[in-house]
Amino acid sequence: MAKESMKAKERKRARLTDLYAERRATLRKEAANGDWDAMLALQKLPKNSMYIRKHNRCQLTGRPRGYMRQFGISRVTFREMALSGKIPGITKASW
Repeated sequence: MAKESMKAKERKRARLTDLYAERRATLRKEAANGDWDAMLALQKLPKNSMYIRKHNRCQLTGRPRGYMRQFGISRVTFREMALSGKIPGITKASW
């Protein structure tokens, strides 16, 4: 189980990413054309507003490793749910 502070940090990064996505895209386009002011403005944006800094976490446990994008949960949680029959169409032989 992930610490609540780590989950809060991830929520903050997701919020910042959404907030600055459009501005970052326009500044990147201008910087690619050789505009130095745009490049400097891009560097002054918060580091956590970059999409690459977001980390996928299990929606149920918050586990950062073994994340399965298709289900939005970690492999451990997936296995537990499949064994208990909570995921339809999954049998032990299928994974």
